[in-house]
Amino acid sequence: MEQADKTAQRGMKKDLGLATAISVVVGCVIGAGVFFKPYAIYQLTGGAPGMGMLAWIVGGLISLFGALTFAEVAVLIPKTGGMVAYLSKTFDDRLGFLAGWMQVVIFYPAFLAGYGVKVGTELAAYVGLRFALPVALVVIASLVAINCFGSKAASGMQVVSTACKLIPLALLIVFGFVRGTGNPVLTPLVAPDKSIPGVLGSTLLAVLFAFEGWTNVGALAGEMKNPARDLPRAIVGGVSIIMAVYVAINLAYLQVIPASELMALESPAAAVAQKVFGPVGGTLIKVGIIISVIGAGNGFLLSGSRVAYHLAERRTMPASERLATINHAHVPANSIILVGTLACVYSLSGEFDLLTDLGVFSCWVFYTLTFVCVIRLRHTHPEWHRAYKVPLYPVVPALAIAGGLFVIASQLFMSGQQALLMSLFSVGITLAGLPVYHMVRKRYA
Repeated sequence: MEQADKTAQRGMKKDLGLATAISVVVGCVIGAGVFFKPYAIYQLTGGAPGMGMLAWIVGGLISLFGALTFAEVAVLIPKTGGMVAYLSKTFDDRLGFLAGWMQVVIFYPAFLAGYGVKVGTELAAYVGLRFALPVALVVIASLVAINCFGSKAASGMQVVSTACKLIPLALLIVFGFVRGTGNPVLTPLVAPDKSIPGVLGSTLLAVLFAFEGWTNVGALAGEMKNPARDLPRAIVGGVSIIMAVYVAINLAYLQVIPASELMALESPAAAVAQKVFGPVGGTLIKVGIIISVIGAGNGFLLSGSRVAYHLAERRTMPASERLATINHAHVPANSIILVGTLACVYSLSGEFDLLTDLGVFSCWVFYTLTFVCVIRLRHTHPEWHRAYKVPLYPVVPALAIAGGLFVIASQLFMSGQQALLMSLFSVGITLAGLPVYHMVRKRYA
């Protein structure tokens, strides 16, 4: 394992700084969720605003507690691979591999596919195309090509797309409050025919999709100039910024359009912009949305390919020699192509919500185990130097773990039959990684 890490460091350059790290966090997270999930959230609440706003706040707090906890492990084990390295070092190589296997075959390609589908849908509707799938495939293939040119090209695109998406968000927040007529934001919690516990579980899953991606920067630690200093700043600072933006933008939406109408609008941001700025403003926001979603997809491809590369470096993936190859631009091109190819296959479903919900459930199982790593390592290795320590230990890690368990339980038991089947599919594909692990390890033994 240590030899693999040394090899990884020889192959890839340490040229990513704090600005790129924060851009990966913010850029990956602020993608499609803030623009499209209010539609799904208010459908779940029956057009009532209260539980929708509560879900944004609770989901933000769960993510913030998770970020504060995750950062300690990320700084303590600042290696390319993220959760793969954390869980392998703390528990067992097989558990670490399963985390990486899940990310490579489900999480990253499912999210990238979902983003591609959404870009395709938006562009197809805008220009009057009948088929969105070819656009989705072109978007994914283009991101693969950009990432193969080098981490500077990919990270430069990440910084630019993050800046482009924050400008329309800021305008919507300011002018939504200034020009909005005001609508209820806290009452009623749910429609009379809805159950509060069931709605909370379902809306949290949708909200946590919108927060998804803040852990991605951990997978890039091996390419960062100063991970001990920059990782906690990027993770905690990025999530704090995102939570503030999400609460503000959703309040701004409600100032302009009531929740009972938002539940019927698949692109609420564009609808709000059109009311506030007119048709031209709506068009500009649509452009901003598309840039935002493409930037998020780029961040997931950038991070996901590094997880595939890390597994290949450890000789635990099929075709490890190819996947661990570094091209002339010092990036793992074959790993980038693998994640992109799987995303193209998943995009054939054309189902944005299904793909993103699948990714959220899959990753939160391992996020929760990563939060447990903090407590375990405090007991097994108290002598290790910790440049960053989670505040209010052990309260914050306990809250992060409780939040993760709630997400998992709500998906399994409170979100309906389709969610249960999707979750069982995720578990099955993840566990299928065990025979793969043993076969590959035997080959390279």
